[in-house]
Amino acid sequence: MGRIEREKKTVAAMIRIYCRDKHNERAGLCETCRQLEGYAFQRLDKCPFGEIKSTCARCPVHCYRPDMREQIRQVMRYAGPRMMLYHPVLAVRHLLDERKPAPRLRR
Repeated sequence: MGRIEREKKTVAAMIRIYCRDKHNERAGLCETCRQLEGYAFQRLDKCPFGEIKSTCARCPVHCYRPDMREQIRQVMRYAGPRMMLYHPVLAVRHLLDERKPAPRLRR
C-alpha cells in the first residue's frame, strides 16, 4: 500500500470515529462527514508531493479550503487519540510519517 492510500485509510478511519461518536451514525457516515471524506480524498489524489508527502499537518502547501480545514482539524483533534484504541497500526504509522521532514517546494 502506497503512502497516499495509507493516508486515505487513516483519514477515513478518523472520520468514521468522529461521525460515530459526534453524529451518532452507526451504519455509515452522515452527509457532512461523507462530503468531508470525499474532499479529503480529492485533496490527497491531487497532492503535488505524491508518495513522498509528509502528513498534511506538516505540509508547506495549504490545499484545503478554510472551512474544510477547520472541519478536518476538529475530526483529527477528536479522533487522533482514539486511533490508538481502534486502529493502533494506522496510528503508529501516522505518527512515524509525522516525523518525516516536509518536502520542499520547487520554484
